[in-house]
Amino acid sequence: MRILVVEDEPRIARDIAAALTAAGGVVEVVADGEEAWFKGDTEDYALVVLDLGLPRLDGLAVLKRWRANRRQTPVLILTARGTWAERVEGIDAGADDYLPKPFRMEELVARARALIRRSAGIGTAVITAGPLTVDPRDMRVLVRGVPVTLSPLEYRLVAYLALHQDRVVPPHELIDQLYGTDDARDANALEALVMRLRRKLGADAIETRRGFGYRIGEGKEATS
Repeated sequence: MRILVVEDEPRIARDIAAALTAAGGVVEVVADGEEAWFKGDTEDYALVVLDLGLPRLDGLAVLKRWRANRRQTPVLILTARGTWAERVEGIDAGADDYLPKPFRMEELVARARALIRRSAGIGTAVITAGPLTVDPRDMRVLVRGVPVTLSPLEYRLVAYLALHQDRVVPPHELIDQLYGTDDARDANALEALVMRLRRKLGADAIETRRGFGYRIGEGKEATS
């Protein structure tokens, strides 16, 4: 899933990006409020991690602009402003969660996973979709209880389809959410990825709806 990290302290930004990438995210980092506002208002992310003390435009102002423009991306606020009044202000402005600095990276990752799940309408930590079980906590996928070894990119595709199992996901949305800005981003690469996954998960594990996109299917036998 595509995640935007808005943090002007380089070391903290690098640490957050590394932790979220290790947890299966495709992470972009920006360091000022103006760029954050533009990206969040024009591009689609599964989650934004937003610091409040930013140059050029305060994080709270960025958040208010997004919500005024009906941008519903889940937002996790990170800030050294830790008083209860400031937390209330952030939540009232449209934040979905609030984590004061200093924080444990494990907690940030757990909160990020929870926000992404809830935004997709899923309340459980482990996701069941057709024959698949997806556990984001250790990036593990099972087919009818049998673990299957996947690459990080393969896992991201399965996890995204599992999160959005109630609909057909268009190819352009998958490409946006699965690939970094420097990766190959075309329909042929996506089709090749789906073919590899069908060999591992079963021929019908991922359905193609011609002209519309992909979704989790009924599935057949798994192969190791």
